[in-house]
Amino acid sequence: MVDDGSTEESANLVKGHDVHLLHQPHQGPAAARNLGAQSAKGDLVFFTDADCEPAEDWTAEMVRPFSDPNVIGVKGAYRTRQHEIVARLAQCEFEERYDRLEQSSSIDLVDSYAAAFRSEALRQSGGFDRAFTQANNEDVDLSYRLARAGLYLVFNRHAIVYHRHPSTWNKYLRVKIKRGYWRMMVYRLHPGKALYDSYTPQLLKIQALLVGLGLISSITVLVWPIAAWPTLTCLGALVLSALPFTRVVARREPALIAWAPFFILVRAFSLAIGAAGGTVGMFFFRPTLSDTREEAARQQV
Repeated sequence: MVDDGSTEESANLVKGHDVHLLHQPHQGPAAARNLGAQSAKGDLVFFTDADCEPAEDWTAEMVRPFSDPNVIGVKGAYRTRQHEIVARLAQCEFEERYDRLEQSSSIDLVDSYAAAFRSEALRQSGGFDRAFTQANNEDVDLSYRLARAGLYLVFNRHAIVYHRHPSTWNKYLRVKIKRGYWRMMVYRLHPGKALYDSYTPQLLKIQALLVGLGLISSITVLVWPIAAWPTLTCLGALVLSALPFTRVVARREPALIAWAPFFILVRAFSLAIGAAGGTVGMFFFRPTLSDTREEAARQQV
């Protein structure tokens, strides 16, 4: 367990448990995970987050894909025990992503909440980039680097950790704004992934774009009333684009079908706002891992 300069009594939390507690001044999750990985002695390194509770068979399920010697990294899955509407819709959002991942024999995203890597490959990659000072997209950057090096990453839907998703609309909106912002930092480092990756539905990007265009055209309505037509067109297209997610909700949470279009609207709006801010912020982002270091890791692995 890595204590990243917390103000809580972390040492007291692990008393009576077979846990090795490491301390560091607050540097962010990327640095904390690197410290844990460097201290680990096994051939495999597992990661989960402070807000996650692994299922009893989680480690067994995470290990299972490594029976293939070509597998370098494994991604697990979220579940939740929550009953709030937003949290249940958020779980449907993850299930939609998992459906997408299961269609691929290899993936390019291993999230830190349920992740396992071969130790040597992780160390040679340089680990997580400490420039990501928040728990946001540092695992995406690492995964993209590993995938770009030609390393084999896979998804196991049965490797479960239980998580508390945002339980209110306000919390969900704030989470997604941050996601949109930090994803732009990743796209600065991996521009090709802005077009396609194994995890992000293309429709999600279109939805965020529709919201952005709709907001721009709605502002111009004050000067050019005819601009109301593009605004209404964007809104109509956004509602239609919610149909695939609505089908997922109908299958998993039928009582929440009516909320699905609103959920898509909130998600697209927050991601568009975050991406707009990230487009500016990406010019000031300074990664700590160089391409030359990545190239050395690629040659070694």
